[in-house]
Amino acid sequence: MTRYAMAIDIQRCTGCQNCIVACKTENNVPDGYHRSWIAERVYGAYPSVRIEMLSQRCNHCEIPPCVACCPTGASHIHARDGIVVIDRAKCIGCKICLTACPYGARYIHPDGYGDKCTFCLPRIEKGLDPACVSVCSTHCMHFGDLDDPESEVSRLLLTRSSHVLLPEAGTKPHVHYLR
Repeated sequence: MTRYAMAIDIQRCTGCQNCIVACKTENNVPDGYHRSWIAERVYGAYPSVRIEMLSQRCNHCEIPPCVACCPTGASHIHARDGIVVIDRAKCIGCKICLTACPYGARYIHPDGYGDKCTFCLPRIEKGLDPACVSVCSTHCMHFGDLDDPESEVSRLLLTRSSHVLLPEAGTKPHVHYLR
């Protein structure tokens, strides 16, 4: 099985929001909703201030609480690649998965089903990168298979210091932030 992951270089991200626009366009995300967003973290005090821009989305966890709590099985792990997806036809819009996600990565689409980042599954099934990665002007976003030692993501995670969001949640997220 493939285990897709993303590595984002926080030293290179400028918060330009190209990734957000690409995501909204590629996935027809309705106005007022989002599958990805930029969070800003500020560290230190003047004159030694450091700002990190964190491009965030579903973390496609290995142990996703949104899947465990879904009463209909609409939220599930895609068998071939470990991507957490939602079957719109099975989703009843109960919002339990929204509450279970520690990353705030889901929303209820105006048509009544849960929605979130899918790492642009239709694109990767065609051998393309997710839309956000393909438009990143600073080339800070990287995508690949964690189980392939030759993938760029695997190489970066072996050679660079990184962190994940909320490691204490025990979800084993697949979005890594390179320092």
